[in-house]
Amino acid sequence: MPGEQPQTYETLDERFRTGRCQAGDSRLETLFDGCRWAEGPVYVPAGRYLLWSDIPNDRLLRWDETTGSVGVFRSPAGYPNGNTLDGQGRLITCEQGNRRVTRTEHDGSVTVIAERFRGKRLNSPNDAVVRSDGSVWFSDPEFGIATDYEGHRAESEIGARNVYRVDPGSGEVRVAAEGFQGPNGLVFSPDERKLYVSDSLANHIRVFDVRPNGTLSGGDVFAECRSGNFDNIRFDDAGRLWAAALHGGVHCYDPDGTLLGRVLVPGTVANIRFGGARRNRMFIAADSTLYSLVMSVTGTPPLPSVSR
Repeated sequence: MPGEQPQTYETLDERFRTGRCQAGDSRLETLFDGCRWAEGPVYVPAGRYLLWSDIPNDRLLRWDETTGSVGVFRSPAGYPNGNTLDGQGRLITCEQGNRRVTRTEHDGSVTVIAERFRGKRLNSPNDAVVRSDGSVWFSDPEFGIATDYEGHRAESEIGARNVYRVDPGSGEVRVAAEGFQGPNGLVFSPDERKLYVSDSLANHIRVFDVRPNGTLSGGDVFAECRSGNFDNIRFDDAGRLWAAALHGGVHCYDPDGTLLGRVLVPGTVANIRFGGARRNRMFIAADSTLYSLVMSVTGTPPLPSVSR
C-alpha cells in the first residue's frame, strides 16, 4: 500500500513480544550515510557522542548526540574495525591495517596495547572487549590481511585465528581461545562469568566459561545462524543476546539459545551497540549507513560491577 512503513521487527517466539523487545521505535533513523563500510560503533557517555569506523576510508567518524553533526575523529586511523571503552572511558581500537590494538589516552595520544604474539605480528585485530579486571580481550581473524580493501594484503605470521587476552598487569598477550575459522564479535555475559565469541566463517556463536584466573573452558555452540552470518554481539540487561547477522538483520536470542526475533535492517548489518543516556538506543552500522533505533530494552553497562 502507498505510504506503508516497512516492517522493523519480526517476532519468531512469543517471548520476543512478552518481553516487549519490539515496543520501541517503529522505524530506523538514519544518522549518517556516506561510509564505504561502517563498523564498530561505540557510545561515549561522558561526551554524549558516538564513534565508529569507516574501514576502507581509513577513518574514525564522530556523531554528536546533542547536535546531530558528524565529523572525522581520526584519519588516517590504521583501517580501524571494532572499538570499545575501558574502565576509565578510554577508547580501545582494533586497527586492522596496523595489525594492532591501541588505546587512545585522555590527552589524545595513542598507546599500543598489543601488536605481536610470541614475536610474530598479529593478523588483523577485529573486535575487543574489556573486563572489569582491566584485561583486554580481542579477536584476530585474517579479514584485514586478505585484501588491500580493509587493510594491507599479507600472509599470516601466526598461522592461526585466535582470541587473545592482554594481562592488565604485565601486558603479556596470551591465547585465550583457539580453533576458530573467523573469530569476530566478543562479549562477556552481564556477570562476566561467560565469554561469547561469534565465528563469522563457521556461522555460529560459541560460549566459554571464565575461570577466576581469567582462563577459559568449554566453548560449546550457543547459536547457529540460518540467515546471514554473525558479526558482533551485545547483551541487554535482561540477559538476551543481540547479534549483528549481516544479511539477516539483528537477531535476538534468549539465554537458552532460542532465536526470539529480529530487527529487520536494509543492507548488511556489521555491528551494533547500545548507547544513549538510558542505554536503550541501538546504533546499527550497516553497509554505508549508521542507523539508530530507540528501543524498549536496555543494554548492559559498558563495565559491570562484579562481586568476586
